[in-house]
Amino acid sequence: MASLLKNFFTDHRNATPVNVQLWTRIAWVSGIFSGIVCILLIANFAQIKKVDPVNMTVINSLVERLSENPTDTKLRDEIRILDLLARKAYFTNRWQIKTGGFLLLSGVILLIISLQVLSMSRKKDPMLSEDDKENEIISKKNARLWITVSGAAFLALALILAWISQKEIQSTFEKVSAISQPADSLLNDDSVPETEPVEIIDTTSQIAVAEQMATISDSAQSSVSISKTVVNKNDNFPNFRGPGGLGIISQKNIPTSWDGASGENVLWKTPVPLAGYNSPVIWGNSLFLTGSDGTKREVYCYDINSGKNLWTTPVDNIPGSPSTVAKVASETGHSAPTAATNGKAVYAIFSNGDLIALSMDGKKLWAKNLGMPQNHYGHSSSLMIWKDLLIIQWDQRVEPRIMALSVKTGETVWSTPRQVKISWASPIIVNTGQRTELILAAEPYVASYNPDNGQELWKIDCVAGEVGPSAAYANGIVFSVNDYSKLAAVRIGDSPELLWESDEYLSDIPSPVATDKYLFLATSYGVAVCYDAVNGTKYWEKEFINSIYSSPVIVENKVYLLDRTGVMHILKADKELTILSEPKLGEKTACTPAFTNGRIYIRGEKNLYCIGK
Repeated sequence: MASLLKNFFTDHRNATPVNVQLWTRIAWVSGIFSGIVCILLIANFAQIKKVDPVNMTVINSLVERLSENPTDTKLRDEIRILDLLARKAYFTNRWQIKTGGFLLLSGVILLIISLQVLSMSRKKDPMLSEDDKENEIISKKNARLWITVSGAAFLALALILAWISQKEIQSTFEKVSAISQPADSLLNDDSVPETEPVEIIDTTSQIAVAEQMATISDSAQSSVSISKTVVNKNDNFPNFRGPGGLGIISQKNIPTSWDGASGENVLWKTPVPLAGYNSPVIWGNSLFLTGSDGTKREVYCYDINSGKNLWTTPVDNIPGSPSTVAKVASETGHSAPTAATNGKAVYAIFSNGDLIALSMDGKKLWAKNLGMPQNHYGHSSSLMIWKDLLIIQWDQRVEPRIMALSVKTGETVWSTPRQVKISWASPIIVNTGQRTELILAAEPYVASYNPDNGQELWKIDCVAGEVGPSAAYANGIVFSVNDYSKLAAVRIGDSPELLWESDEYLSDIPSPVATDKYLFLATSYGVAVCYDAVNGTKYWEKEFINSIYSSPVIVENKVYLLDRTGVMHILKADKELTILSEPKLGEKTACTPAFTNGRIYIRGEKNLYCIGK
């Protein structure tokens, strides 16, 4: 910059004299402006350190009162209001610090330019002696050095404190989230640890072969129009939330009433040996689950008609498997990712990075370790199969990437680095009508890839934080959401377009589900919301008394939404709120159910249930 200005004045000093008075005023104004912004940023830091932004003491007190009187709905509402205020304060503070930083840098740049202009335009006094000129040069040089050093130190201090303020604010509001959300679980779920919720339910999306892509033809006559996507032509349920991982299920004759206590419409239930937050996957008559306590890892296969355990395969002696147990949050556990199957094999991954492929009769085909996942809650991104590729979203602290392994050998076919933060979300895969896209969500963007080779197709900056919910898709629109971020609707394509945003209700665990007309969203603190998918108009909201970790699924024009206590809230998938039924499982659960052949398969904390007529 200095050399350009010097050349400018060398060429034009005689032609166009510099307006010294104007540039002097600009220097004064920009200097004073930068100083004020610096002072404000420093004062903001001092205020954050001194004053509780959302009165954490009050929130703690309210939560303690709620634990003593869990049926006090008015008190719960007060906590929800404080949580909403905290979210708004978070967005406001982030905007203030970000804007202040940009303004400060702009003011400093303008100050430097104006001072440089004045310095180059100043004429030398021909009456001064050589000694006087040298002394004047030294004096000015020392003055400039002192001003530059002190100014730079002041600027650096302001920017550093702004960065620290941002971290302080994020930490504070994460604590608010950790306090306020478990308050809801106190109503009916005392066992839920009061820690920050993370993605514990999982999303996979795949089809074993490309020709399985089709439109759900019978839904065209329904009031819920389902867009073209990746859909099975049979009753298999090969991944989390069904084909494409989108939660749109083309099944019929699914029950809407049952009772776990009396056994009504419970065809069978069977215990699962080791705990896990993964969901059932189904191929033919075989249902697969995984479980782990950190030291033991197992894959289970059950007969879908009888509930009989057909086989249990221990996952051990994996080359490269770490000797230490992975550190995970209790809400995630050691086997959060849902398995995937293509009818030829079943694939499972665990918290320590162990990955295994088993034949349909439980024999090990291949196994490897991907390295200990580098995150602070535990790995929960589920697996996906596309053609002959096993897709793995590996958004860790170190070297985040999306990769595809050969389903036959486990060898890496392609691996694409990603410039993102830690994410617990899983990929979805969709047929846009022109091509098949693999879509992922992680701060700062939602991105699309070619599942055949990992080539990035497009991305858009629309999500922040450590993302838990996976994306949703319908009719050319992808939806992303995360707590303390925003809900965003994006018209996809080579140049994606942001259609609308909302920050009123945000999810940190359940993934949304969408149709051509509507977007349905559930939050972990127990609120379900319906939006217009195209313009974001909120049609209705419904607050339930229990927490929700399971993701909503749409079957036969109904939204199946399972809460933590095992109550299934079955709603009409429409702009008018209609609760059709609320059957009870009788066991706590955090897993999203699987649907096939007129039945629902639900994993509880201890047992696997088959619900049918």
